[in-house]
Amino acid sequence: MIYTKEVENMCIVNRDANHGPAPIPEEGKWVQAKEVSDISGLTHGVGWCAPQQGACKLTLNVKEGIIQEALIETLGCSGMTHSAAMAGEILVGKTIMEALNTDLVCDAINTAMRELFLQIVYGRSQSAFSEGGLAVGAGLEDLGKGTRSQVGTIYSTEAKGPRYLELAEGYILEEGLDANDSIIGYKYVNLGKMMDFIKDGVDPMEAIEKASGKYGRFDEAVKKIDPRKE
Repeated sequence: MIYTKEVENMCIVNRDANHGPAPIPEEGKWVQAKEVSDISGLTHGVGWCAPQQGACKLTLNVKEGIIQEALIETLGCSGMTHSAAMAGEILVGKTIMEALNTDLVCDAINTAMRELFLQIVYGRSQSAFSEGGLAVGAGLEDLGKGTRSQVGTIYSTEAKGPRYLELAEGYILEEGLDANDSIIGYKYVNLGKMMDFIKDGVDPMEAIEKASGKYGRFDEAVKKIDPRKE
């Protein structure tokens, strides 16, 4: 250790308040985190790339500093999907320190990793007060039975108004309008359920019908439109 002359000439003053880091809540315990291996927790975070043309939602399940589970969901950028594929191979098995700046094409995933790191090391994880934390595999619960990300896609113009393209229920087939041309409901197809039916041998057209549903007062609509064409 090299000290400047000014420091060498200083006298020693005792540091009486030397009590270490404040404990943080982690998986039902209060932990004084001093090493990376002291960190555990499951949490979610969102990141964005520099031009902000795409975003990533990242879910990590960390046990004793090691990422055991990662769910990477991306939106708005085709290149980001390929980076997500890389992240699925790169992130798991690494410490949260190693994963902070991974060798990925996509800034959004690294930004999401940064946000998650802050949550986890400050004891703000989703499982902070869950005794023993959450089992590896809990990240999949966000996707539901169809194992698909929940996506909302709405397009709107001043001239022509809103178009619902995809909502939590699924891909929007038709919008239902009332006499004032206001949206009062829609018909949708749940793509996750549809693909499950097709994989089970159901005819594709029958699978679409079986996986379709209606929301709101769709049956009362005086006009029904395809939001992608009309």
